[in-house]
Amino acid sequence: MSESMQERAQPVDFDALRERYRTERSRRTPDQASRGYLDMQTDFAEMLDDPYTQATPREPVDDEVDVLIVGGGFGGLMSAARMREAGVPRIRIVEAGGDVGGTWYWNRYPGAACDVESYVYFPLLEETGYMPTERYSKAAEIREHSQRIARHFGLYDLALFSTQVTSLAWDAEANVWNVATNRGDRMRARFVVLTTGPLNKPKLPAIPGIADFAGHAFHTSRWDYAYTGGSATEPMTGLAGKRVAIIGTGATAIQAVPPLARDAQHLYVVQRTPSSVDARGNAPTDPDWAASLKPGWQKRRIESFTAQFTDRLDIPNEVDDGWTVLANAVRGKLAAGRPLSEAGAMLQEADFEKMAQIRQRIETIVDDQTTAEALKPWFSLFCKRPCFHDEYLQTFNRSNVTLVDTQGKGVERITANGFVVGGKEYEVDCIIYATGFEVASDFASRAGFDLRGVGGLTLAEKWRDGLATFHGLHTRQFPNMFFISQAQSGMSVNFPHMLSVQSEHVAHIVSHCLTQGIKKVEASEEAEHAWTDTIIGQSADRIAFLESCTPGYYNNEGGSLELAARSMPYGGGPLAFIQILEDWRWAGGFNGLELDRVSTAQEIT
Repeated sequence: MSESMQERAQPVDFDALRERYRTERSRRTPDQASRGYLDMQTDFAEMLDDPYTQATPREPVDDEVDVLIVGGGFGGLMSAARMREAGVPRIRIVEAGGDVGGTWYWNRYPGAACDVESYVYFPLLEETGYMPTERYSKAAEIREHSQRIARHFGLYDLALFSTQVTSLAWDAEANVWNVATNRGDRMRARFVVLTTGPLNKPKLPAIPGIADFAGHAFHTSRWDYAYTGGSATEPMTGLAGKRVAIIGTGATAIQAVPPLARDAQHLYVVQRTPSSVDARGNAPTDPDWAASLKPGWQKRRIESFTAQFTDRLDIPNEVDDGWTVLANAVRGKLAAGRPLSEAGAMLQEADFEKMAQIRQRIETIVDDQTTAEALKPWFSLFCKRPCFHDEYLQTFNRSNVTLVDTQGKGVERITANGFVVGGKEYEVDCIIYATGFEVASDFASRAGFDLRGVGGLTLAEKWRDGLATFHGLHTRQFPNMFFISQAQSGMSVNFPHMLSVQSEHVAHIVSHCLTQGIKKVEASEEAEHAWTDTIIGQSADRIAFLESCTPGYYNNEGGSLELAARSMPYGGGPLAFIQILEDWRWAGGFNGLELDRVSTAQEIT
């Protein structure tokens, strides 16, 4: 926010804001608006096809590897890289896409870029000797860096692309996982790491008539450049003369809307709930700054960024961006004389004040008052993923752009010719669904394969009453398997940070097992219960916050959070979680894990 805007800012009425937030949330709850989603694999499978790579014919693979990693995104790449550094020889990545990159392989929509600073978001910069070209890099550069990691660590050698795991089954006699894929592969793996990610399965809203549309439609995660023409950075000439609707105004749409408005005859932006959109302020990387960095700079910068979302205000804010404004605001209030005991109240005040600034910024940019009002977000900053862009709001000043605000209700129905909102039909040639990914569904559903542990137990059966893990990485009766996610684990808005922490920890365990002749590693029942109880005991405040938020994927679309306590991240914060894992490794006893060298489980204490 500029200095002139700060001068014009009005005092914030906190009580009035709380009431407005409650009112806006109530308009968007499930009993007021339909929030169902379709299983695209069943109803719209063609929208899930890979538009970027034609699968190369190959013979089925029948062999055994030390570690099989499901998923070739940042989690898979970092897990494999740390395994390689630990001396693990045979590592295989199995990836549904045609190359590594995960979400950055699939998301090639126009304008796609990272919204977390590249210097902390890009994994393994020092290890690969690379420096991003700008502070917030475009998708193509992130995808290229994913390939750089794979080449640097020799991960392409055994990788299988355009391949989906269809089943994982534990073989208790051989102490291996039997792995089957959709391409006829029958492999065995001593260890399996699941890095399928939280945002891997696209979803479509269950809008009545969605299958009736006679025009062209696609999901942003499978951008159809054959239809639009152009590329992520070049004009989409195929949209000339086309009326286009984009449904959804989350982080993806914020980036895609400006280029769509530039190239389409007319663009309808269909909004259920507005996002908070602050300035981005991107810039090329300063070569002098890059040359001045000392070894270990990225780890320090990453940890500084993550610390800004904890109570560690003593750790300087090296990144100092839109994500960390609340920490800066609390520091300012402390410097003005407020006691540290009021930190919680100061944080809430800072949140209210920041959101008021964001709404005021909309008024200074968007010319039409009605449109400006509809674009204002009425919720806490982190109720939904904050967005940053320097062109999105300005786009609504174009004569060929119409904001269709559904006032929290969503689209009423799809017709052969377009869509209906508020009883009015909007005729369009193309509908683009920027409707995100499945988050609330169970792991097995999102992963898309059959997973069976000891005695044929499915993961869905094991977690019928909610997650149960040790450190978020192990679940009993699924030996030699590791789960990489934020559930019951550490959480940072810079997701790659926690991926790095987890992958280093898993590599430590796997390396120990391989060098010590340990055939099976499994969480003890006691450790699993104790860790899960810890997570549940720390979850109340976070669940209360989510329940107060406007509906979205963070809070199960405003639906039930009955089982959410067991899926929460570690409540002590990411830095404390990192310390727990470091202390555990330093102790060297592998407490909480049962290590089996031959056939009798013995717990190391």
